[in-house]
Amino acid sequence: MQRPVVLIAGGSRGIGAATAGLAGQRGYDVAISYMSNAAAANAVVATIEAQGRRAVAIKADVAREDDIERMFDAATAALGPITGFVHSAGVVGRNSKLDAASAATIREVLDVNLFGAIIGARAAVRRMSTAHGGAGGAIVLLSSIAAVAGAANEYVFYAAAKGGVDAFAYGLAREVAKEGIRVNAIRPGTTDTEIHEPGRLARVLPTLPMGRPGQPNEIAEAILFLLSDAASYVSGSVLNVAGAR
Repeated sequence: MQRPVVLIAGGSRGIGAATAGLAGQRGYDVAISYMSNAAAANAVVATIEAQGRRAVAIKADVAREDDIERMFDAATAALGPITGFVHSAGVVGRNSKLDAASAATIREVLDVNLFGAIIGARAAVRRMSTAHGGAGGAIVLLSSIAAVAGAANEYVFYAAAKGGVDAFAYGLAREVAKEGIRVNAIRPGTTDTEIHEPGRLARVLPTLPMGRPGQPNEIAEAILFLLSDAASYVSGSVLNVAGAR
């Protein structure tokens, strides 16, 4: 029997790595993409293989259409048809007010967080949709609580990209609802990962209602729920996992 296969874009560190490890524990074969840190990606693969599951790491730039298509093809060739896609790749750029942000920083943030999510989801739909001969599946996109908070004085361009992810998730879910695909997004709050500039977590800690940041495994649990059959009637939802923010 074919095991479920999840492809996690940006699965070598942080929330993506936690999701990959948990997916392996829950019976998935797992493909992850990474941009530059092959050692971290290989460590995630080793963890999943130690659980008795198959795993593969694929070097890919999720801001590039050709890399995204190659990533999907490589994952399918290694593990079989993809049943779940998670877009976890993300960058925030240098923290600054908008008037101090470079066009290059803004472009990179939009390309990785929004363009990558859209093109990645398109690749998933083309392979999973029953209208394309697929067997259906689930897509989970990583948004951010910044999409509703705005991230003023830090990275409003990142907030804008994640707001786009929210809108995209709502629309795509309706578009493919009769094609066997569920689409949801998650808005993590401040989470203890390497995405933050040095010192940022300590600086924002007093503003967090629970008095602590989230942990990657706490976000991963929500992602695995949305991928699972337990969420079979959940689509077009954006779930806050943000510690009351």
